[in-house]
Amino acid sequence: MQPSAVRKQVAAPPCFVAIDFETADRGYDSACAVGLVRVAGGEIVARQSYLIRPPRPIFTFTYVHGITWQDVAREPTFAELWPRLAADLHGAHFLAAHNVGFDRSVLRASCGMAGLPVPAYRFECSMRLARAAWGLYPTKLPDVCRHLGIPLRHHDALSDAEACARIVLAACGAK
Repeated sequence: MQPSAVRKQVAAPPCFVAIDFETADRGYDSACAVGLVRVAGGEIVARQSYLIRPPRPIFTFTYVHGITWQDVAREPTFAELWPRLAADLHGAHFLAAHNVGFDRSVLRASCGMAGLPVPAYRFECSMRLARAAWGLYPTKLPDVCRHLGIPLRHHDALSDAEACARIVLAACGAK
């Protein structure tokens, strides 16, 4: 896909939400944090992050994101948090994620575990957009952020979501 085609495809919707999950273990249903960054009119208009109590107290990935069971033991489960997340996502034309397969899988698995219907949002991948727009390889989030001069605290869900939003905006030609 040519960068101009990417820009036309992504730039049309006036509102999107960049989303990033962190997980506690290898199960996609183990979301322990989520960051959401809403973009409207080509600008970031809202930022939100939540800690989530996953279904198991096993934390395999604390070394990656720094979150422990003690950090989330009193936080809401995904099912309890869902009404707030749904409100944060409301009105978005699409969701954006860096390496979209992971975040889409976490959303699907977490909804499934909670007995919730999976929301029918279209997803855009900022990793694919970076490859199409700038021919970047590798395209891991820190690599793309370094290329674009975007500050990043990698594996902080809100920082990762904001970086994703900024990548999408840059790929669309927004300032």
